[in-house]
Amino acid sequence: MEIHKTSWLMGLLVTVLFIYLLAPVILVFPISFSGDEVLRFPPTSWSLRWYEALFDNRDMLRAFWTSLTLAFVVTILSLVIGIPAAWVIVRMEFKGRDLLFNVFTAPLLLPTIVLGLAILIVFASFGLLATMRGLVLAHLVVSLPYALRILAVSLATQDRSCEEAALTLGAKPLSVFFRVTLPMLSSGIVAAAALCFLVSFDEVVITLFLTGPRISTLPVELYDYVYNTADPMVAAASVLLILLTLGVILVVERAMGLGRAFVK
Repeated sequence: MEIHKTSWLMGLLVTVLFIYLLAPVILVFPISFSGDEVLRFPPTSWSLRWYEALFDNRDMLRAFWTSLTLAFVVTILSLVIGIPAAWVIVRMEFKGRDLLFNVFTAPLLLPTIVLGLAILIVFASFGLLATMRGLVLAHLVVSLPYALRILAVSLATQDRSCEEAALTLGAKPLSVFFRVTLPMLSSGIVAAAALCFLVSFDEVVITLFLTGPRISTLPVELYDYVYNTADPMVAAASVLLILLTLGVILVVERAMGLGRAFVK
């Protein structure tokens, strides 16, 4: 009886916490269909006008495609760099291996505003401000540590018996890597790709230091819009971003399942 009572209370507590955490996200949906001129809840009228206004806003659309392109490029580069780097750190024995791994993942421990200011100072000397190259390099600083950590953990928890069996049967190391190691690493690759994409697409603090009139991302464009205007178009954009995030999660789920992709 006591166990049942405790379970009931715990379930109620978890439900209340979930509602508390999801309430701001849930409220965005009805506000996005508001027909009012300003942000207000509950809306006094209903309309799709702010979705139409969003798709008619050229600056927002341009920023969206910039963010999408940037996220794809950063994700691909993070995997291309992160996979061999994780393999070297996990599979090779050398002095300073732990130090090297800590250096590569150090950006995860630094405040983003400090990191953004440091990147601004360095990039200003090389003419990388307000350029796609500069944004890609800056986002790599943030996304690569996530990819490296996920891939390193995935490699460290792999059963190496299949690789050793392939080697004993005469397969070359490079062939073993592409035909055995990479397929076994697929769940870690998918998880790293999803996380890198979302981190790059949603990055705003560091990006604020690097954007300008020539180039801007969607989070920065939304930040500037909210600073000057307070209407439900921001809620409409937020709903689409939430759906995009859910879409990435569903792709991971359909590919191999969230538990397999993010937990080894």
